[in-house]
Amino acid sequence: MKLFDSELKVMAVLWREGDSTAKHISDVLGSETGWNVNTTYTVIKKCIKKGAIERREPNFLCHALVSKARIQAAETDELIEKIYDGSADMLFASLLDRKRLSAEQIERLKRIVEEGK
Repeated sequence: MKLFDSELKVMAVLWREGDSTAKHISDVLGSETGWNVNTTYTVIKKCIKKGAIERREPNFLCHALVSKARIQAAETDELIEKIYDGSADMLFASLLDRKRLSAEQIERLKRIVEEGK
């Protein structure tokens, strides 16, 4: 499932705060991004149409149908395919070239690699 940046903002509120009314999401995004109520409701409706959010009554309660981890995995896969020709090791090498890692971060990565075998 592909979510655009605006849809990810709505989902971030749900992932962070759990089930929320559309009004609450609108209030949060109004203060965080300056969106007005109509903008927020339009984006929520797009998420409902895509199957990312379920609308429950009463009070237009929004429930996330997709997890943050699922969307992160899909976005990562798309990035690897689009920018690195499907090569996860090239993505990893690119990240390592840009930032020095602490010894703790290196050890954490080693554990992740070992667990993935």
